[in-house]
Amino acid sequence: MDNLAHSLVGAWMAEAGLKRYTPLATATLVIGANLPDVDAVVTFAGSDASLYWRRGWTHGVLMLAIWPFVLTGLMLAWDRFVRRRRHPELEPARAGPLLVLSALSILSHPALDWLNTYGVRLLMPFDGAWFYGDTLFIVDPWVWLLAGAAVIMADARTRRSAAGWMVLGIASTALVTVPDFVPWPAKVLWVVGVVAIVWLRLKGTQVVSTQRVATVCGVGLVLYLGAILLGSQVAAPRAKAWLEGQGQSVERVIAGPVPANPFVRDLIAVGKDRYHFVTADFLKGGDEHLRMNGSSLPRESNPGPVIKAALAAPHLRGLSNWLRLPTYRVSETAQGWRVTIDDVRYSRMQSGGLGSAVVELDKELKLVRAPPNNGAH
Repeated sequence: MDNLAHSLVGAWMAEAGLKRYTPLATATLVIGANLPDVDAVVTFAGSDASLYWRRGWTHGVLMLAIWPFVLTGLMLAWDRFVRRRRHPELEPARAGPLLVLSALSILSHPALDWLNTYGVRLLMPFDGAWFYGDTLFIVDPWVWLLAGAAVIMADARTRRSAAGWMVLGIASTALVTVPDFVPWPAKVLWVVGVVAIVWLRLKGTQVVSTQRVATVCGVGLVLYLGAILLGSQVAAPRAKAWLEGQGQSVERVIAGPVPANPFVRDLIAVGKDRYHFVTADFLKGGDEHLRMNGSSLPRESNPGPVIKAALAAPHLRGLSNWLRLPTYRVSETAQGWRVTIDDVRYSRMQSGGLGSAVVELDKELKLVRAPPNNGAH
């Protein structure tokens, strides 16, 4: 998930009542909710290095056990050498509660990352297997809305913070209401939610506590995630049966989310030698809620030597490890072969985007040249 979502979830935990257990609780929860993403520094080494290292060691079981102690130590050091040195009269932070809060916030990070289709390697460094929740898009404004309501209610008390939240509200509202692929019920629901947050900030504090709002929104967030997951579990077998009724052989169906639209699923049906794409729209009844979405793409269940040589290219170490639903296009050139690699999870949304690469091989299946920036996108 995006770091705004992680931050809001950490801040939401604070407003739900956890901030009262120790000084520095809110800072600990927000930092911990983002801490596994320290591996983002590898993006400066290139896109393939990012695919190889991101959501690996720092998100795996070993570091998830170590991170709470690291964060607690850092917060206690800050408390002793900075915070209370400046203000000796302040109550000191407590190690036990900080450790518990650190663990809760840090565990929230891989839990959210697991929910999308990109994947996370939860067993690193012992096992590099990818795990996928196939529930949320990487950027989900509904998580922002539900996790951010109580945070905005509590935080937007100065002109500067109110202005910042206003800019974020306008940008996110445009993100949801402008695109054509977001249906009008979702747009209306978003506007109602934003208006409710504004009311809570201006008048709601006189009627209901921030902690009560945080609790209600937390329940709403859990119900939302459960509904999205259930919708995917319902849509996938229906699409499989629908395709098989049309004579298609389907091994499995993966139900993916659609940006900002909780009523639609983007389904990828994995056949023996083709990928088929189906859209499930829960706002439409009967047989109309399923429809084909574009042409099928070839699938190589047993790649030949040319494709294997391309995947073995050193500059595609990350891509070859990350691919989940790959498709390949092999064309002969004067020098040998050109292999175009895509992952159909993302290549249909953006040509040449995430998970795409082109490899040039000679007639001996040796790499002709490695493009700059590690070659993968």
